[in-house]
Amino acid sequence: MTDHPPAPLSWTRDLRQRAREHFWLKFIGTVVWVWVFFIGYFHLLRNPVYPVTVMPLTAVDRWMPFQPGWLAAYLSLWVYVGIAPGLQRGFASLLSYGFWSAALCATGLGIFWLWPTQIPPMDVPAGAPGFALLQGIDAAGNACPSMHVAISMFTAIWLESIFRRAGAPAVLRALNLAWFAAIAWSTMAVRQHVLWDVLAGAALGAVFAWASLRWRPAEPQVERLS
Repeated sequence: MTDHPPAPLSWTRDLRQRAREHFWLKFIGTVVWVWVFFIGYFHLLRNPVYPVTVMPLTAVDRWMPFQPGWLAAYLSLWVYVGIAPGLQRGFASLLSYGFWSAALCATGLGIFWLWPTQIPPMDVPAGAPGFALLQGIDAAGNACPSMHVAISMFTAIWLESIFRRAGAPAVLRALNLAWFAAIAWSTMAVRQHVLWDVLAGAALGAVFAWASLRWRPAEPQVERLS
């Protein structure tokens, strides 16, 4: 009997196979990674080593009104950050992604240790649903760079790379960029960050995304449909 070569992958099959590979390792690893990051984040938030710098407002911050409807986009980060590791192909690629994302977070925590920052008091109505809990848990410290934006930028660039390799349609790639933009905007709209925090976070995430894509192991090759 003649062996038939494997059927080439469409982009949908490619992404499904990526998601199924090492699923539980990816899921548990992402949860543990977030948990460890928050241990360090909240420790530095509550125990700054050096005097805390208040970030200056820009014209954009003064112009932008408080927009409580963006809270859902702000919280959606914790879904978004799981997509890129969930679509890694091959254990070596997954391990490399985990190393670079951990290095990104460690750098952010190092900045917060050396240079504690917070945003100035801003107009958040006392009765805004969900915001008392948000501010009680995640006070507006550890502000610059915004790690919300940094890890979102890191994720967005990685997803763009994965979608291009998989041959995903332009609409899916546009949705990825729109999700990133919504998260970045939401950090200012819900009064957790100011513009300088967002710009610094975007730059930090972009640098680590570039480095992680430049120095990474080769993915296992699969034949795909054109």
